[in-house]
Amino acid sequence: MTDQTTATAVRNVCQKARDARGWLANSSTSVRNSILEDVAQGLEENADAIIAANAKDLEAGRANGLSEGLLDRLALDESRVAGLADAVRDLIGLPDPVGKIISGSTMPNGLRVRRQRVPLGVVGMIYEARPNVTVDAACLCLKAGNAAVLRGGSAAAHSNAALVAIIQDALEKNGGSRDLVASVDQWGREGATELMRARGLIDALVPRGGAGLIRSIVEESKVPVIETGVGNCHIYVDASADLQAAHDIVMNAKTQRVGVCNAVETLLIHEGVADELLASVGPDLLAAGVTLHADEQARSALGNQEKVVAATEEDWETEYLSYDLAVRTVKDVDAAVEHIGKYSTGHTEAVLATDTRVVKAFVDGVDAAAIAVNASTRFTDGGQLGLGAELGISTQKLHARGPMGLEELTTWTWIIEGDGHVRP
Repeated sequence: MTDQTTATAVRNVCQKARDARGWLANSSTSVRNSILEDVAQGLEENADAIIAANAKDLEAGRANGLSEGLLDRLALDESRVAGLADAVRDLIGLPDPVGKIISGSTMPNGLRVRRQRVPLGVVGMIYEARPNVTVDAACLCLKAGNAAVLRGGSAAAHSNAALVAIIQDALEKNGGSRDLVASVDQWGREGATELMRARGLIDALVPRGGAGLIRSIVEESKVPVIETGVGNCHIYVDASADLQAAHDIVMNAKTQRVGVCNAVETLLIHEGVADELLASVGPDLLAAGVTLHADEQARSALGNQEKVVAATEEDWETEYLSYDLAVRTVKDVDAAVEHIGKYSTGHTEAVLATDTRVVKAFVDGVDAAAIAVNASTRFTDGGQLGLGAELGISTQKLHARGPMGLEELTTWTWIIEGDGHVRP
């Protein structure tokens, strides 16, 4: 049960964000862009301090036994801090969704009706070991006219504190309240629990993290939740695939960054090309440190290797977020679609094929937020898809699905304009 002092403190943070949000919602695009430019400059000017704070988190993470995947997500270096600044500037260049007219018409009785985008209000974020999300979430919210209340977890406490301070400085410099972006990290898990209870103060809550975190928030929250999903992502390599391209895509999707939700976790290969593809990509995956959890045909093709183990039912269900990959041979695209339908988390699925009939069968048969055709699963990302940064990858089917950019952080108002109209 949440301590009453903590409950009061967290609700005060949320109330202050709510009280401040009107200024931001009514601000001009140029003011919000100026805030973002100052955030980007602050990140660049304070890179050394950010990296030093992050080093404390990494040291604690190693001592606490964080996995390599989580440590990778946690880590910030010069290039990653520069990447954060670049992502913020990308947002500056994107169209402002606030005030955009979605649709409009004049009714037969002369009423003029339009649907116009407005900010959601106050957005809560609960995430873990991802300091980049602190910047992405706050800046997306600010650009779309929303206040943000963040719970970034103890694993990234020092990093998040440094980043939030930079964002608050930028707000203050441009005439906004520091309360528009706030953290409840100091109240730990109890703070997260109270954030989930802040209905009426938080308009939408977005969880981002592992399956356990997301499930607990969806089940326990009293605040409306926009569900981001676990990424048990698949690649199906068809008999018609360009096998050299398949080699490169599989290597990229598995090894470029293993601790991210759009990394591939299961490789499905048409039985007719399994031996040939695995003779090529298998040694390179093993050399990169990947353990292959393979079915019988795949193990036969890979040979007796230390890091080739028999796949179990659990492997087909697992989002590893590590140097592990499940490998299964299948009869055809229909078998691949059936496997994905059973085990997919609805995040990103990929098909590698030159046969257009296979591609169509896959695209029509798979239910996912994103489907890649002859491309890596790693492209399901707001920056890669032209959205700037992203709040997360939504796997639900309501107003937000796939990478959540600026428009997904708005709702709409119906504006009904008349000339003294009354309903008969």
